[in-house]
Amino acid sequence: MAQRDDWPAGVILAGGRSRRMGGSDKALKALAGRPMLEHVIERIAPQVGALALSVESATPALARYGLPQLVDPLPGHRGPLGGLLAAVRHFAGSAGWLLLVPCDAPFLPRNLAARLQACADEAGAKAAVVLFEGELQPTFSLWNLGLLPLLEQAAGSGRQGGFKPVLRAVGAVRCEWRATDAADAGPGPGATGAPPPFFNVNDPADLRCASRWLGAEGTGVRAC
Repeated sequence: MAQRDDWPAGVILAGGRSRRMGGSDKALKALAGRPMLEHVIERIAPQVGALALSVESATPALARYGLPQLVDPLPGHRGPLGGLLAAVRHFAGSAGWLLLVPCDAPFLPRNLAARLQACADEAGAKAAVVLFEGELQPTFSLWNLGLLPLLEQAAGSGRQGGFKPVLRAVGAVRCEWRATDAADAGPGPGATGAPPPFFNVNDPADLRCASRWLGAEGTGVRAC
């Protein structure tokens, strides 16, 4: 995929241990007849100029997508900070911003990049993070690639791999999101039976729920 200088780059976090999924690769779990990762790629690829996968280790099973597999530079770190750092290093010099999303969010908004960028620009901030129903969603976030030195320092400190301390350190703006703010949302809450835009598939029950939602979209039925 060709890089466009005026669009952010994108990275999908696909390096988790998937313990609640029985240890198998969550990104490749079947959802509505195809791997869950494909649903995420379909939604995120049109929003970015170039796209990569953040992985704990490169795997042939993901090679079919033709995307760079960025290996976590912090082996055993078990947090998303390593994935962010790998992506910022990879795209530094070729893009100005990086959009970060997880591999288990098949309903992520199709206007996520645009809204986070608008929030960052309005606040003059170097990072923006989704705030949905009063809860921060750190893995749905936008980062200026000029933050590389700070991220290197945070990763080298040996602290936890969570994003919240880093988001505070860089002064990230919170981008408040309502369910109806998604580009493909209906005219009102629940009007199309649409799932929550930041729904994460963490375990088999969530996977079944996501499958029901995909079958119910547009029917006005609340699937889960």
